[in-house]
Amino acid sequence: MYNVRDLGAPDDGRSKATDAVQRAIDECHGSGGGTVYLPPGRYLCGTIAMSGDVSLHLDAGAILLASGDPSDYPEQPVLVGARGAERVSIQGRGIIDGQTTGDLGRRPGHEDERMPSFRTRLVMFEECRNVRIRDVTMRNSDAWTLHLYRCEDAVVDGVTILNNFYRTNTDGINPDSCRNVRIANCNILGGDDCICLKARDGHPCEDIVVTNCNTESIATAIKLGTESSADFRNILITNCTVRNSTVGLGIYVKDGGTVERVVFSNISIETLANPLDVNAPRLRHAIYPVFLDVERRTDSSPTGRIRDVILRDIHIHSDNGILVQGMRESPIEDLTLENISFRVAKGFDYSDRVKHAGGRANPNDDRISLYARKPSYATLANVRGFRVSNLQVMIDEGVFREYGRSALAIHDCSEGVLRDVGRWPEPGDAGRAEPAVRVQGGQGIRHQDA
Repeated sequence: MYNVRDLGAPDDGRSKATDAVQRAIDECHGSGGGTVYLPPGRYLCGTIAMSGDVSLHLDAGAILLASGDPSDYPEQPVLVGARGAERVSIQGRGIIDGQTTGDLGRRPGHEDERMPSFRTRLVMFEECRNVRIRDVTMRNSDAWTLHLYRCEDAVVDGVTILNNFYRTNTDGINPDSCRNVRIANCNILGGDDCICLKARDGHPCEDIVVTNCNTESIATAIKLGTESSADFRNILITNCTVRNSTVGLGIYVKDGGTVERVVFSNISIETLANPLDVNAPRLRHAIYPVFLDVERRTDSSPTGRIRDVILRDIHIHSDNGILVQGMRESPIEDLTLENISFRVAKGFDYSDRVKHAGGRANPNDDRISLYARKPSYATLANVRGFRVSNLQVMIDEGVFREYGRSALAIHDCSEGVLRDVGRWPEPGDAGRAEPAVRVQGGQGIRHQDA
């Protein structure tokens, strides 16, 4: 046990504690490993480089504060970093604080705010093995909060992340080209994606479990992509809640990768409580409880694919519908929607609705609005091989009179099975509303009796 106070670390939150904390880590590693202990107090630091076999323990009442001086980050703007370390951990009931609380580019009327040239991430582990991050609170990050790049055997458990909802790019947890990662029992509030899986540089993101997490995001709460030049596979997202979020569950393929063998199950989703609280049109007209999309980021990008995806036991409260859209040359394959309950309590005008860009959409893609504006609460387009079973949409009567949308619309899809799709209420005058299920341009689609 190496107590940073014994090595001279000031705890007043004003004097720099970087050297003392780093010395404790280096001595701990040099002696064969152990725990570097931060007792209650406020510790102002620049970059701290973790080493293998070292656990950084923040006691209850300990706050590790990110310095705002760029010179305190000689290599990259990361508060706690590690590269190539094994058996490395951060734990305890203390707090890691980025000290950035202001809005940035997300609140209505402030879309064009200039991004700062220097922004600090709180934790970044690169090419590490056997990583454990438990119980700490991370707050007020100025950029990505917890970034794992090409890590293996990582556990993030019981972590709380609290960032400004209106500060862009303050992602929560980003497993980036990682293998064998478990994220559990976390509470995340983000000014960008809460949990965002990425795959790039030729390295897949695979064997990932996310469970028992609560999320709230001005962007996408639980997301795969948009960085997708490599593959995603064997991913399970289960027993989570999404509240007050622009997109609940999202898969964004833009760079040629394949997303396959993904399961979303037992998830409760509530989209933005008040769309007028966010800037328009980038977010306000791109709200989706579930959004799956394949596109080419640029006209020269390779074409990716999505296949073997299951959404099961999903409970939705939203004024905007699901959108699942493949490309004509790369339809989404083997999709299952099962036990989806959808409650619509407010009306929303789809006339300006566009697909969620996930940063930036290809302006030459005609599907930016083509399917997004279809009058439906679940729209499938360019999907080959699908099963929709027990999709139930319950619409407030006043909303239904204004927007008589379908429960399910199927466009240019093939090889599908429908079973037990319902919408309430049903109109007395069928001419005043869309049919409960609309199929256009489909083939090989059949209805199976319950």
